[in-house]
Amino acid sequence: MALILNTRVYLLSKLPILYRSIMSSSHNLQKVMEDLQTNPYYKKYADKIATLQKVSPDEFMQRIEQTEKAQPVPDLKAAERRYAPVLNPKAPQKESSLSTTRKRLDDIFKIELVHEKDKDEIVEIWHKYHIQKDVIAAVIPADNYKQMEERIAKYPTFLFPLPRSQGYEFIMCQAADNTVHFTTLLCFQIHKENAPECLTVTHYKELMDEKGIVLMRGEYDKNVLDGKEAQCLANQFQMYYGQDFPSKLRLLHDFTNNPDRFKHMDLVAELEDIKIT
Repeated sequence: MALILNTRVYLLSKLPILYRSIMSSSHNLQKVMEDLQTNPYYKKYADKIATLQKVSPDEFMQRIEQTEKAQPVPDLKAAERRYAPVLNPKAPQKESSLSTTRKRLDDIFKIELVHEKDKDEIVEIWHKYHIQKDVIAAVIPADNYKQMEERIAKYPTFLFPLPRSQGYEFIMCQAADNTVHFTTLLCFQIHKENAPECLTVTHYKELMDEKGIVLMRGEYDKNVLDGKEAQCLANQFQMYYGQDFPSKLRLLHDFTNNPDRFKHMDLVAELEDIKIT
């Protein structure tokens, strides 16, 4: 796909961040010295610095180490979490596995207990049921979900930007039946269909006809995403597939039908526009 080739450069350009964060401390001290020499006041105090280095090297090193410790330290654990899925692909699956494995509401929720409840009561129960769990949850009106289904059928695969400390990471989604699978684009590039999901969103339709609602639940990999990031992806999916924004509909269409015209940075512009407004 042309899109994957275009975005590959962006994502691979972020990989050296992990490398830089695990350099040896001696190299860091050398870097501090180099930074010190570029300081506009270095020449003024160069003689005193040199004298201290010769007369009391221990004190000199102690001061340099204190300076080095004051420098911002890259979040190595965050970087490790981000790239952990790259090293851990899921087991190969049959080609039809996504479309044949359907998640059911009664697997996680006692549906018989809510048949006598009205819609508002079910909404409250659903949110309370998930409030202490490491998942995201929502309730979607039936009419809104029917529109989402129509767009999912036309655009089963799409891409979303996720804000990260170093910019944006692109997350790919693929919808199959009542489930939407999200994986990092970098993972997909490496592992293809065996790329592990970082977020799985399921739409339970068992109450759609009777109560006029669809229950949504999203389970995320805490090694890759936190709750806010998972919610950010789910919100973007809702805006593109469940609402009528002309610019977003154009991006959905171009991604599937006109990949040469599609620009992934337009996705970032859309997200930043939401933040501004």
